[in-house]
Amino acid sequence: MATETPVRPLVAPDTASRPRPSRWVWAWSFTGAIFVATVLLILAGYLFTGISRGEVDWIQLLTSSVWSPTHSAYGGLAMIYGSAVVCAISLALAVPVSWAAAVALTEYLPPRLARWLRTGVELLAAIPSIVYGLVGILAIRPFIAGMADVPGGDSLLAAGIVLAVMIIPTVVAVSVDALAAVPNRFRESAYSLGLTRREVIRSAVLPLARPGMRAGVLLGLARALGEAIAVYLVVGRADGRLPTTPGEFLDSLVHPGQTLTTKLAGPEPVLAGTSGPHFAALCGLGIVILALVAAATVWGTRASAQPAVSGRLRRPRPPSTFRIQCDRLTAVLRLAALLLPSALLVGILALLVGRGSTAFDPSFWTTPQSGTAGGGVRDQILGTVLFVVTTGAVSLPLGFGAGILIGVYASARAARLLQTLTVVVGGAPTILLGLAGFVILSSAMGWGKSWLAGVVVLVPVVVPVVALATSARVKGMPAELTESAMALGLSRPQYIRSVVVPYTWPATVTGLLLGLARAAGETAPLLFTATVFFGADPLPGGIVDSPVQALPTHIFTLSQDSGDPHAVAQAWSSALVLVLITAVLLSAAVWLRNRLEGERWTT
Repeated sequence: MATETPVRPLVAPDTASRPRPSRWVWAWSFTGAIFVATVLLILAGYLFTGISRGEVDWIQLLTSSVWSPTHSAYGGLAMIYGSAVVCAISLALAVPVSWAAAVALTEYLPPRLARWLRTGVELLAAIPSIVYGLVGILAIRPFIAGMADVPGGDSLLAAGIVLAVMIIPTVVAVSVDALAAVPNRFRESAYSLGLTRREVIRSAVLPLARPGMRAGVLLGLARALGEAIAVYLVVGRADGRLPTTPGEFLDSLVHPGQTLTTKLAGPEPVLAGTSGPHFAALCGLGIVILALVAAATVWGTRASAQPAVSGRLRRPRPPSTFRIQCDRLTAVLRLAALLLPSALLVGILALLVGRGSTAFDPSFWTTPQSGTAGGGVRDQILGTVLFVVTTGAVSLPLGFGAGILIGVYASARAARLLQTLTVVVGGAPTILLGLAGFVILSSAMGWGKSWLAGVVVLVPVVVPVVALATSARVKGMPAELTESAMALGLSRPQYIRSVVVPYTWPATVTGLLLGLARAAGETAPLLFTATVFFGADPLPGGIVDSPVQALPTHIFTLSQDSGDPHAVAQAWSSALVLVLITAVLLSAAVWLRNRLEGERWTT
């Protein structure tokens, strides 16, 4: 009896159900990069136009430490020295602690506990820079004064300590993302060889996470170079302090100094006008800052461009007699490093609660300001929320697109160039953004003080953070995801939409919350473009001549009147309100990120 083999009829592929080409991805990613380049061109155009309105002696500016507008002497070497020392101190203190804390969060603690502790560390980013300055005045300056027996305590060391605390959450957050992106199979393979946890981390995890961790350091360095207000309150602003011997160098650390950003944040940019050698020399200092940020970025990206895992086999180290003891000691040190940011957060919050108890009165939140230091902060809260929400809505697509372009489309050389430009924009002092926004938007375009001008100058603060966090996540993506997508025949836009976007979204949210936390506390750019201390409507009715009130500038203005106890109490209460609002926004973003993270793609 003959049998008949069943044959399935051929069916033509259903081309109608295939995903549509996503041409918008290309235009979207380039829009973000074009925005970054445009901001940099505007800043450079503003500064070079400024130096063209007066004569700048570049040799004197870079080699002399004498700054005296009365005698037409404009030497910036002491300020360059101050900026370099302050940044070096902050990195030396923050990076070891941040990296150790990040390793402890990802490699030693259960995921649920790690998420809570990470949120606590990231809440440090919710504290605005003006509050860090106030804490520095109350806690760090007396410590320096007692330790070094110097009056006041204003010093480069105090500024470096304040900056170290400020950049810790940035380095921790980006480093945790880089460590979490390492596939678990590398850990499992290393454990199967009998390695201890310390050896697994050193040999299998850190080599793959190193590019992302270095990106976190770059972000921290960019913030340290560009910070003005917090440093302004504790550095002492003394011109001409340049040591010539090792003994004078050590002595200069505990005495007042001057940095490039504090010089630009002082009264001189207003007194110098818009032309002449004084104004040109200040614009020259702005160019020096941008050049320093670019040089640091080029150095960092060149180091990051080295392959994470080289093809050469390392010479095996002889087994140590004390492997287990070293493993336990390293674990203790890393967990102890994790406690330091948490202790800092608790201490700062305790100080805010103790001095700003008025913020717990509901009427303080719901009533408008009355007089100079009376009433509540209802209008300031509305203005701050308006800035944060609008800036986040504009910055997210731009920063995400720029990060995708750097991580996916660009070649290695182009990616390095774009990353350098992005970090330079992120490290640009916000006082320069404020001055450029004042000249272009408020004066040339006739907006006056406008809330939209404030958003425009805050967006460049957030976009670089989102772009760098996204591109670092893309570079840490396992190669098999890309290979699988290409094997399925996806086009590049379809690959980005279906694979890259879901994978990088948690890191993008991290960058967004860090950027918004910094923008929420920015004071310098809003002073020139968008805010007034008193008399503005709660919400703007238009764009031109529509200022608002905001909590950062409100706190800064009140803190200048340190002789009035009511103004000081109002400043601390307003600072607590700002911290609570930013903490709520951060908590919402963290919850969203944890939901998006879900199960690891890398398991």
